[in-house]
Amino acid sequence: SCSSGSTSRAQIDNMGRRPWKCSRYCKNKPYIKSRYCRGVPDPKIKIYDVGKKKVGCDVFPACVHLLSLEKEQISSESLEAARISANKHMINAVGKDNFHIRVRLHPYNVIRINKMLTCAGADRLQTGMRGAYGKPSGLCARVNINQIMMSIRTLGKGADAAAEALRRAKFKFPGRQLVYISRNWGFTPFPQEKFQEGRQGITEWRGNTGLIVADGVGTKFITGKGMRLSQHGLYHPSSGDSKERSNAAMRLNWGLGADLEALAEKF
Repeated sequence: SCSSGSTSRAQIDNMGRRPWKCSRYCKNKPYIKSRYCRGVPDPKIKIYDVGKKKVGCDVFPACVHLLSLEKEQISSESLEAARISANKHMINAVGKDNFHIRVRLHPYNVIRINKMLTCAGADRLQTGMRGAYGKPSGLCARVNINQIMMSIRTLGKGADAAAEALRRAKFKFPGRQLVYISRNWGFTPFPQEKFQEGRQGITEWRGNTGLIVADGVGTKFITGKGMRLSQHGLYHPSSGDSKERSNAAMRLNWGLGADLEALAEKF
């Protein structure tokens, strides 16, 4: 019997999750946690990078992405299940030190639920559709068509294992997804041939000439366009540089030199 308020609250809290068909589609405006929307539960996924996540960009050349083919909402529970599934397969296939998985979706959208009593005497306690605005019950991520959901970078021989890991992760999500083997080097925007060329010397990329420099997991494309005037031997009042009174930035630029060949020797 649900005659007491405490009993009804306990039964509400012990209810199971609704099927995701109730919250799959992006029907309303984004609804995020704020000072007005309080009492939001924590997302089930806490870790977004697993594997050798601190290894530099030169180590893992192969990269495989999981793309969404639908515009929908992805729950934080399914993101965590997909991460665990992909991580387990990659450990068994290539070893725990030979891959890096990154979950590219972050669940910020709050899911609401208007909890209803289903026990005896519930008709005297609940109010039907009166005040039907629900309370926060979970978190999800909104995904667009062709948006990357997960990425794996690994050794060249591990590309097939990464594709299989993402194929297994697909079963944790609603809708349709596509496993795409990237032509780029790791998580960088450069094709593999262009990456190797730019790491060894000066290369041309999208109309600019420069050098590809390692920057943790990613890279930087160093050109001569962002340098201070003093680095080119020009001293103008607008730049704030004075030839007689040099600052730390000017001395750094003098040390690097304006020529890209000198930059190539530096890096």
